[in-house]
Amino acid sequence: MKKSHGPALKKEKVVLTQCYECRGKSVIKGVFYELPCGRCNASGWVSAVTGEALPVEELVTQLSLRLQEAERHIEQLKALQGVGPGAQYEQNNRRGAGGTNYTGD
Repeated sequence: MKKSHGPALKKEKVVLTQCYECRGKSVIKGVFYELPCGRCNASGWVSAVTGEALPVEELVTQLSLRLQEAERHIEQLKALQGVGPGAQYEQNNRRGAGGTNYTGD
């Protein structure tokens, strides 16, 4: 049964892209100094679908969701790093001269 009223049960992820005016830097070059980008509300991110800036409350939520996803991805990559026969060569065993890595090759 589909939900018909009330707030959503799960926050929907909005696809973001870098602002095309400031190129994701959140500032634009003025004559003498840098100015906050008015197109993206000085965030560097806009909605990929509409190209419009998100409200600040929504932007904070969407950036937090992206950060959490990136941290999960980094943790997965770290877990894969020490797997397999080549893992011995990547870690320092301090058996070489002066405590350097010795692999026996």
